[in-house]
Amino acid sequence: MMWRREFITLLGGAAASALPLAARAQQPPRMRRICMLMNLAAEDPESQARIGSLLQGLQEFGWIIGRNVRIDYRWTAGDAQRLRGYAAELVALAPDVILANANPTVEALLQTTRDIPIVFMAVTDPVAGGVVQSLAQPGGNATGFTSAEFGMSAKWLELLKEIAPGVTRAAILQDPGNVGGLPQFAAIQSVAPVLGVDLSTLFMRDAGEIERAIAAFARAPNGGLIATRTSGAISNRELIVTQAAKHRLPAVYPLRLFVSAGGLACYGPDIVDQYRRAAFYVDRILKGEKPGALPVQAPTKYELVLNLRAAKAIGLEIPPTLIARADEVIE
Repeated sequence: MMWRREFITLLGGAAASALPLAARAQQPPRMRRICMLMNLAAEDPESQARIGSLLQGLQEFGWIIGRNVRIDYRWTAGDAQRLRGYAAELVALAPDVILANANPTVEALLQTTRDIPIVFMAVTDPVAGGVVQSLAQPGGNATGFTSAEFGMSAKWLELLKEIAPGVTRAAILQDPGNVGGLPQFAAIQSVAPVLGVDLSTLFMRDAGEIERAIAAFARAPNGGLIATRTSGAISNRELIVTQAAKHRLPAVYPLRLFVSAGGLACYGPDIVDQYRRAAFYVDRILKGEKPGALPVQAPTKYELVLNLRAAKAIGLEIPPTLIARADEVIE
């Protein structure tokens, strides 16, 4: 009988020691926290496209919302006054990583934290802007994807002249709350004399100012319009596109989303794709890698998109040679 009691005691001890292992095996994975500071409005179709691209990328790496990761959002809708407050709110949540779009958004976060990893999208010249130490070795708590170098902005004026050779005046739409617009203007200004174009600046503080400024500029002949790659232009893109068409101004835009809204032409990087690619960096950071060791990546492709319907509406005929070079033509 003694052997039986010893066996039962041994069996009971083994079962007891196995319980914690079984309990641990049944525990759900630790929920990781991602925060996103977005410079658009939540209901903006472009926001939904970008977030959808990110979620698709995360899912490919096994990160499922509600199962092993949660996401908290803040939306500035192009209002620079909200940036600092929202940045502080997200940092206070102590997330594992924060995603942010465009220079002002990232700069607001870096002023708030130098510890929480940041993955950025659509940042222009991050080295010149002090966001990272170098593209190959960012060195701090931020890394991500550039939208373009400031010098690339000169191509917008070249494209405008190719579409409408008669343009001798160009209005550059500037967002006074976004310092990134200044070097973009400088790049455009560097080629303006060669192309025989006089430049002027139109500010975008609010919808009324945009309407009045474009209407005043359009009173003189041979004018064209260029929107810089800023959150103010993106947030007001439908109004800008509508006003350009109303006043029959040929206009060039920095991103596809302007042409999707009815604009004439754009040349710029695919930002939606950058959100999908950002999921790779988020995955690596959640698995323990440091953002400062992950190189900043440049756009893999620039898109030239033309809208022939918009051209016809203002009496323009886009050259066949330009149509042949386009990545997409809307007819």
